[in-house]
Amino acid sequence: MFVKEKGFLAALVISLLPTLVAAQEARFPVIVASVEERTLNSDIHALGTLQAKETAQLASPISAIISRINFDDGQRVQAGQVLVELTNNEQLAELDEARVAQDDAERQLQRSRQLVDKGFVSSQELDLRQREFELAQARLGAVEARLADRLIKAPFAGVVGLRQVSVGSLLSPGTPVATLLDDSLMKLDFSIPETRMGQLRPGLGVLATASAFPGQTFSGAVVSLDNRVDPVTRAILVRAHLDNPGRILRSGMLMSVNVASAPRQTLVIPEEALLPSADKQFVMRLEGPVEAPHAQRVRVEIGERLPGVVEIVSGLQLGDRVVTHGGFRIASGQAVRIKAEVAAGDPVRSALSAPASP
Repeated sequence: MFVKEKGFLAALVISLLPTLVAAQEARFPVIVASVEERTLNSDIHALGTLQAKETAQLASPISAIISRINFDDGQRVQAGQVLVELTNNEQLAELDEARVAQDDAERQLQRSRQLVDKGFVSSQELDLRQREFELAQARLGAVEARLADRLIKAPFAGVVGLRQVSVGSLLSPGTPVATLLDDSLMKLDFSIPETRMGQLRPGLGVLATASAFPGQTFSGAVVSLDNRVDPVTRAILVRAHLDNPGRILRSGMLMSVNVASAPRQTLVIPEEALLPSADKQFVMRLEGPVEAPHAQRVRVEIGERLPGVVEIVSGLQLGDRVVTHGGFRIASGQAVRIKAEVAAGDPVRSALSAPASP
């Protein structure tokens, strides 16, 4: 009896085999990939403009004639160094007068103190002499301040640009004399889309190149992000500091910037799996039993695109399988047959010619 049943089942399987094979072959062959979790450290590329660490437009606060110039074009100067002297004969005379007045007021004050101690004058007389001395000091300070205005000094150490004036020229307030730059460190400003803000933080490394120096790379770090996003371009300004070996970088230069953004754990799939529709993105996700899956169209939110892969923000979970090749030729709910499976970013040339998976 058992032998008869066994033979019957075998005969049934043999009779159904062509039907099962036909059903399997009727399933549309596709290539799939699993949703993976990876650490992304995507680079940000941008163009930036250099500025010196400090920039000062040297000018006179008063109207006067230049009597002496103490620098040459492109000269490096120290902080506090006198660069331009203006005519000051009148102020020097006033300075001598103010010093004599202060010395005289100081002597009168000392004499009044001695007389007060001996009881020859009252304390009111001493107070008067004290006020006269303080007034003489204030007048001397005012003359010294006016004299200092006739000396244009370097506010910090740096390199002076091209000279814009000559000896004997009459300077008006605000007339530019030269530009002083502190190029010991350079500021590099560049814009990135607001969607990349979360990937930047102070301290991230920056590599920059300039067409003026082919083959040379300048290193630095991000120091800050601007406090607002441009409402028109939807971009935010980022500032990095670059080393300037040999002082060869110049303010105003255009540089190509590469920033290694903050690493993060995220889900990725092959870029070929995306099925764009208007401004939305979809994929064909495999569902049902492993031996007889079907494709289901689901919407996904994507993040950054990298060569061969795309970041998935929502819509898929780790381990889901999606159709990478053949997705445009199948409908949602259609049964499929897995021809091959590839990893995100791997070439599919060998998978396209491989035999179908059982």
